[in-house]
Amino acid sequence: MDSPHRLPVLSRRRFLSGCAAAAACASCPGLCASAAAADSSPQSLLPDVKTRVRLVYTHPSPERQGWPYQGYDYESRKKELSARFTKACPNVEFLPVWAKDEEEAKKVIEAGEVDGYLVYILGIPSSAARAITLSNQPTILVDDLYGGTGQFLGVYSEAVRKGLRVAGVSSTRFEDVAAAVRALESIRKMRASTLLDVVDRDLGEVPKVFRETMGVTIQTVTAEELNAAYEKADAAESRRRAKTWSSQAARVVEPSAAEIEKSGAMYIAMRSLLAGHKAQGIAIDCLRLFYGGKMAAYPCLGFFQLNNDGLVGACEADLQSAATMLLMTYLAGRPGYISDPVIDTSKNHIIYAHCVAPSKVFGPSGPSNPYHIRDHSEDRKGAAVRSLMPLNHMTTTLKFVPQQKTVVLHQGKTVANIDEDRACRTKLAAEVKDARKLAAGWAWGWHRVTFYGDLKTQVETVSALMGFKVVEEG
Repeated sequence: MDSPHRLPVLSRRRFLSGCAAAAACASCPGLCASAAAADSSPQSLLPDVKTRVRLVYTHPSPERQGWPYQGYDYESRKKELSARFTKACPNVEFLPVWAKDEEEAKKVIEAGEVDGYLVYILGIPSSAARAITLSNQPTILVDDLYGGTGQFLGVYSEAVRKGLRVAGVSSTRFEDVAAAVRALESIRKMRASTLLDVVDRDLGEVPKVFRETMGVTIQTVTAEELNAAYEKADAAESRRRAKTWSSQAARVVEPSAAEIEKSGAMYIAMRSLLAGHKAQGIAIDCLRLFYGGKMAAYPCLGFFQLNNDGLVGACEADLQSAATMLLMTYLAGRPGYISDPVIDTSKNHIIYAHCVAPSKVFGPSGPSNPYHIRDHSEDRKGAAVRSLMPLNHMTTTLKFVPQQKTVVLHQGKTVANIDEDRACRTKLAAEVKDARKLAAGWAWGWHRVTFYGDLKTQVETVSALMGFKVVEEG
């Protein structure tokens, strides 16, 4: 007899609901709308919001002596920069203004109704930049090199010492400034986003903390709701999804076709819940629910698909990792790989191990690396993923901890996909700066989230704008 958590692929309930689909559409249009939403493109679930940024150019009157020089053509420089920002950040509404002193800067702040400030110091002397920067509004302070340097160095360092929500950019590369603006855009998207958390317990004050610190809304969903969506999943669509995963896999090892079809139904169920709640990510207390017979199939393959598509699927109801994945997806356009890291000091390696990992580590439009479909490691049941991720790439591994307004971060270069039957299926090894030091200083829980690329600057920028402290590990 099947155990409670190894249910048939097509139950009588799902069969009857499928046969009655036409009648259901006639009597309950919302049911069909929900089903259609589950099959819609991932992009339709992403927040459609415009970020409003007050672009404050600060400089004295061109007749005044100073940097860059007396008679400098500020107006042409402002027109040039505004045009470049509009092109580089099409989803941002820039509201340009000129302020030359503290009094004018205070009027700019009082106008409000923006998501942040981009203060561009074009020339000095001018006291406007200091007034806005020290107001503790989310502010990007930019030095137009050889124009505002004297004020930039003094004001930015003061803001950092005071722990204000300020990010500084002093670079001749315009993309560095545009990247900082995209951090503001990512924060705005978080405030328009929802993460579902499938748990059978009270989260207490946790949703409030996440809302206040990271902006994201946490919506709890019961196992019963998830199972009801699973039962309604279309059997034919579940089979099509399973065949796609299997045909694209380099190997299918333990799971049967029927087991992978269950994963297909679970994926459809999760997409239905995301669409119904207008959410961008889902975290599930998967081990507790599956071991307790409260969930019909592991969500691993569904998480794999969601993360490849630019949404978020996170293991073990880990909201810290889920929120990290969502924010970084907005910021870098790449999925995160949540893992239980293992340290190998003999090789100076860290091994990121888990049974869920994306195959499109460079984003939905990037290439897909090979993957195997395996069973879940701990109990040798269900269907999971071993992703053979690219080697010789810099990775940035981190986790936002809203309760302490802290980000923990380390970096490493990928060196191997470990083939070891013990523990989780995917095992990505990376060489780090000092594995012993990394192990000795480990804190903030076991899980970390790994992203491909050298994203340290982006993490530091968005953290500063959110008022989070960055703690570098190892």
